[in-house]
Amino acid sequence: MKKKISLLLIGSLVLINSALKADEGMWLLPLLNQLNIKQMKQEGLKLSAEDIYSINNSSLKDAIVIFGGGCTGEIISEQGLILTNHHCGYGSIQRHSTPEHDYLKDGFWAKTLEEEIPTPGLSVTFLVRIEDVTNQVNAVINSQMSEPERDNAIEKISGEIAKKAKEGNSYTASVRNFFGGNQFYLLVYEIYNDVRMVGAPPSSIGKFGADTDNWMWPRHTGDFSMFRVYASKDNKPSEYAKENVPYKPKNALTVSIKGVKKDDFTMILGYPGRTQRYMTSMELESLIKITNTNRIYIRGIRQDILLKDMLADRAINIKYASKYAGSSNYWKKSIGQNKALKRLKVFETKKQIEKEFSVWVSGNSQRMEKYGESLKLIQGSFDGNKNYSHVTQYISESLLRGIELISMADKSTKLYNALIQNNPDTIAKYSKNLKREAKKFYKDYNSSTDRKVAKAMFRIFYENVDKAYLPDVYNTILANYEGDFNQYSDYLFDSSFFTDSIKLNDFNQNPSLSVLENDPAFVAVKSINSKDKEIKKLQKQFDNMFKKGHRLYIAGMLEMNQDKAMYPDANSTMRLTYGKVNDYYPMDAVHYDFLTTLDGV
Repeated sequence: MKKKISLLLIGSLVLINSALKADEGMWLLPLLNQLNIKQMKQEGLKLSAEDIYSINNSSLKDAIVIFGGGCTGEIISEQGLILTNHHCGYGSIQRHSTPEHDYLKDGFWAKTLEEEIPTPGLSVTFLVRIEDVTNQVNAVINSQMSEPERDNAIEKISGEIAKKAKEGNSYTASVRNFFGGNQFYLLVYEIYNDVRMVGAPPSSIGKFGADTDNWMWPRHTGDFSMFRVYASKDNKPSEYAKENVPYKPKNALTVSIKGVKKDDFTMILGYPGRTQRYMTSMELESLIKITNTNRIYIRGIRQDILLKDMLADRAINIKYASKYAGSSNYWKKSIGQNKALKRLKVFETKKQIEKEFSVWVSGNSQRMEKYGESLKLIQGSFDGNKNYSHVTQYISESLLRGIELISMADKSTKLYNALIQNNPDTIAKYSKNLKREAKKFYKDYNSSTDRKVAKAMFRIFYENVDKAYLPDVYNTILANYEGDFNQYSDYLFDSSFFTDSIKLNDFNQNPSLSVLENDPAFVAVKSINSKDKEIKKLQKQFDNMFKKGHRLYIAGMLEMNQDKAMYPDANSTMRLTYGKVNDYYPMDAVHYDFLTTLDGV
């Protein structure tokens, strides 16, 4: 019998509890009985650990899915209806929108199953089981191995474990590391690829507050959308087919409109992307001064250009809505994160933790032998990597990902290598892949907008990167265009066949090595990739230093705190956190209630 679990919807909208007095945590489900269930019951939980996570019986985990590439979704009906965030469904809503059917602006609701819109490329993933395989992995590694040797051994045994888990079924499987590579778990999943759009509110509700409210609390956003997962008639995973039927879940959440009250027990189950609980002061300094600072600057310039064109033309707005939202999401997070980290003096807190760790390590010769070099390795890696990290981020943010033309040209790299090898089968394979990528790319591309972006991105890269790290394409810009980035960009966009779907299709009908390697966009991306590869090769030794230092530091922290329950950082695997519904006071004279209502919209 399926256990009914209530999902709270307040005021007909998925509104945000403005304060969760949590005992924090990104707890792994198989360990709930061992670490958490007693306290959870004391705080008001009425379920057992088996009700939440079970391999052999229906449990709450069976109603929680990975939606698309990394969001969380919830099954809320016996016919595979999925509730997820509006921002998680936003890309699909955008792909289905046109000026004539503007679902972003007006919303969409399917009144029948037949009206639901197939969404190619969108998948829903169910967790089958989690299994601790640390002992199996540790059996093939030792402390005398170099980092590359260790990585190779782990990769080999992980592949063998995953392969065995997939035998005789339709599952996918992988082994993931936790606690910085000190523990390993096998994750087994089942993926369904026929997912259809059912409903979404207009963006005036689903993105209420837009960038202003993003990463801010309390929230008044109706941040939800609905999809449905379909299966074959025997309820198995299937690619899209008209004859597919709504998936019959092992478990489904029921929707409650009772609401919540202060001090109610509450918990969250889902797939958080990434946390950095065990970050050191060195990592924190790099995050603030390099990663976030660069992201804020580069994306801010690019987004200003996109937004100007989006506001001027609704068709461009639809094309770039999802791209802009994806870019601005972490741009806004980086701004808030830098402010909060400085205001809360997290750097000083991390330094104190490291001081206490060093004292603990130095108090015992065995601990010194095991963990004594950990913080020195981390410091050395960041000292050596500082300049390289700045350059590789600029290459990625401003050139490879910032300029769409460059990004599209990059997708022909495998075809280029196939043309060099002159293998007809490989050429045909990658020509087909390029055609598929082009179909997706040009649907949401505006060359005029991208041209403006390119002029800015080529310029800011030159202005902010040491001249020793400039890709060779800059020699062309300086020699042939006297450093005029506008003039070079105009030449690039006027001359490359990658700016136009028809021109690219003409090339792809009969791919030619000489034509491709002389296309200015491909020349540019080849130059950029070459420099990127060169720098990353220099980074490798420092990356290995960090991996070893980070692993030893976390191993030491686990030993130092062995009397405490500790959880690994989030890594897009299913986790649980819990606490009580409460209000809170984020700063002097400011009070946030424990829920928001439609009155605030």
